[in-house]
Amino acid sequence: MATVSKCTGTLRDLQLALQLKIEELRQRDALIDELELELDTKDDLIRQLQIELDRYRSSSQQALSSQETANTGAADQTQFASDEPQRIKRQAISAEPSGLDPAKLTDVTLTSYLKTKESGELIQKALMNNDFMKHLEHGQILTIMDCMYPTTLSKGCCVIQEGDDGSTVYVLEEGMVEVTKQGKTLCTIGPGKVFGELAILYNCTRTASVTALTDIKLWAIDRQNFQTIMMRSGVIKHSQYMDFLRSIPSFQSLPEDGLSKLADVLEETHYGDSDYIIRQGATGDTFFIISEGQVKVSQQNSPSDEQVTVTTLSKGDWFGEQALKGEDVRTASYTAVGDVTCLVIDRESFKQLIGGLDDVKKKQCENNEVKEKLQAEADFFSSVSLNDFNTICTLGMGGFSRVELVQLKNETNRSFALKVLKKRHIVDTSQQGHILSERHIMMEAHSPFIVRLYRTFKDSKFLYMLLEACLGGELWTLLRDKGSFDDSTTRFYTGCVIEALAFLHTRGIIYRDLKPENIILDNRGYAKLVDFGFAKKVGLGKKTWTFCGTPEYVAPEIILNKGHDSSADCWSLGILIFELLSGSPPFSGSDPMMTYNIILRGIDMIEFPKKITKSAATLIKRLCRDNPSERIGNQKNGVKDIQKHKWFEGLTGKASVRGT
Repeated sequence: MATVSKCTGTLRDLQLALQLKIEELRQRDALIDELELELDTKDDLIRQLQIELDRYRSSSQQALSSQETANTGAADQTQFASDEPQRIKRQAISAEPSGLDPAKLTDVTLTSYLKTKESGELIQKALMNNDFMKHLEHGQILTIMDCMYPTTLSKGCCVIQEGDDGSTVYVLEEGMVEVTKQGKTLCTIGPGKVFGELAILYNCTRTASVTALTDIKLWAIDRQNFQTIMMRSGVIKHSQYMDFLRSIPSFQSLPEDGLSKLADVLEETHYGDSDYIIRQGATGDTFFIISEGQVKVSQQNSPSDEQVTVTTLSKGDWFGEQALKGEDVRTASYTAVGDVTCLVIDRESFKQLIGGLDDVKKKQCENNEVKEKLQAEADFFSSVSLNDFNTICTLGMGGFSRVELVQLKNETNRSFALKVLKKRHIVDTSQQGHILSERHIMMEAHSPFIVRLYRTFKDSKFLYMLLEACLGGELWTLLRDKGSFDDSTTRFYTGCVIEALAFLHTRGIIYRDLKPENIILDNRGYAKLVDFGFAKKVGLGKKTWTFCGTPEYVAPEIILNKGHDSSADCWSLGILIFELLSGSPPFSGSDPMMTYNIILRGIDMIEFPKKITKSAATLIKRLCRDNPSERIGNQKNGVKDIQKHKWFEGLTGKASVRGT
């Protein structure tokens, strides 16, 4: 009996001890939560202080520059203009991943809404007059108009509330609305105007309020339907073009990425009944594929003979193929029968795109020595844990992360950068996919011009990325302090970036967030790409549709939701060169939508500062062509064409950059 009582007492003691332990752990968890909240507050304070410091430095430099200008009288020689905007780190934007499967877009049913002729014409005219919408294809505008639904609101009702999440664009048909920001009236809008268009590009916070001044009638379309329209028209057209090209014997040996580039550069040309498409005896450099209608082929044996019909071609047939191979004297006449649409490509475009597409890929095979070195490295890092490192100091702070300098406890000469990310923030902002993609791409990125990722860790609160420590500082900081770089310095940093992009592009990876903020220097001064949160492996010849990037660096095809590939990085490279040479990007507005509208006007509308040399300007303009297939770096020789450009002739140490 005493034994039973003793056991019962022992069990009670154990239960009590367990409860005490559980309570202790709860208190500890509560303390950790409290400390994390305090850390978040301090992180926010540090970021605010950093912004204030950047502003202070900028204003100090401007004041110094203004004083020097006054003393010397040489305003055009100052490094920092008095009206230069304050340089603050720019945040990239990423839309939520599209739930649309490109392969199934043809099966998606769009709902159309009945409209009077007058309403349809008003909507169409409003879209055509809007700075953003006017860049869409006519067929897309008609479909958007067809899918807009009606809504009415009474006087005093709020259409858009500042600070709310937005997903709808509106066309006002009747009445008046007032636009206010922080309680101040900006303007009034009347019938036939579009507003709220930024919300159809990506999930964003409304920057102003719109209130009905009278009873109003609106037409609206949401982001999901808008993006379906944009994607569907592009995907269906590209798929049809690819099918046409695959049916042509001469093109069947081309790789998919080669066919995709050709499909992008094909131009639609329309002909009326009896129009000559080709005349017998003329020289030509153009190849045609019939996409709609019929074409009569006729020949004339001698000038005195009549034209004799040889055959009639229809949709999917092609002609003029010899013109792509060299000077071609047309041996027959081709005439439209009724209305005809042809897909056309000229010899020069064909030569630029086809040939040498896979010669870079053959170089990428790693030798056994490199493979063994990488395997030994992977084995070493697989055996280390977070407890094996000492924290030295904090290197930097991000929006939802911090980077710490750490070293191995048993090898103090080996230092690394440890990026610490908050799981809660990743989930709240739906960035899980980007983080997983970043990890996968960086673990495989064995390039001297890309920051290495050796290992990842996680616990209940954080994710950890063990990175190569690059202690030469950020290129952004260097640019901020210097204002701009000279030709030689810019060439060197650009050369490093090109090597990194070449590594990624030959593996079907696009980077999508090129800017000075994402370039870091090692202890020798070489530039490396860092932060692969927006990078994506799409494959060669494939496209993706998610809106990604920093507004000033976004390519037009991303804004117009046409689908983008590695050519978007070529565009961003042109913007980077411009910014490094001049101190600011070529396209910049007071808000993202204005920036996008300026981008859509094109690089030819931009006035280049005198400090950008003629050869640099030529390269920038070739990188920033509106048509992706016309961009240097996206043609048959890839980045080799960029490296061979005249602007790079003065780059000293070019060979060592490539071989490092």
